[in-house]
Amino acid sequence: MEPTISRSIDVPAEPATVWAWVTDLPRMGELSPENVGGRWLDGTGPALGARFRGRNRNGELSWWTRVRVVGFEPPHRFAFDVRTPFGSRVSRWEYVLVPSAAGCRVTENWYRIGSWVVRKFMGPRVTGRADRPGYNVRSIEHTLAALKARAEEQAAA
Repeated sequence: MEPTISRSIDVPAEPATVWAWVTDLPRMGELSPENVGGRWLDGTGPALGARFRGRNRNGELSWWTRVRVVGFEPPHRFAFDVRTPFGSRVSRWEYVLVPSAAGCRVTENWYRIGSWVVRKFMGPRVTGRADRPGYNVRSIEHTLAALKARAEEQAAA
């Protein structure tokens, strides 16, 4: 399956460090412009099959999602599927980390998965975003820039 959107950035940190950041979903709100965090269910933490309840916000709108980790290959690949509270598939998010001269190359992929009804009606009504792919390009770029800035701040400290 090819990603709908894919962006990469070089981050001046080792893959294991960046891995810890992208798998810490409760703190993803520190990096993402829309996600505000959430919590691991069943006390599992990041692991293959782990479940998470994500929280998101767009202005006055807020919503939660069901998340399940579907790819877990430390410290190289982390992927999770997102579903509505009713169980309908919405998307898959994936982080791929590869060592580079700068530290590591981080690629964030977004896969648009889900029914036409979710994409056309349910999603825009719940999230306030009629152009989800257009928004996610900016969101991914924001998140990757935040990862790089975090690494640069740690290197300077």
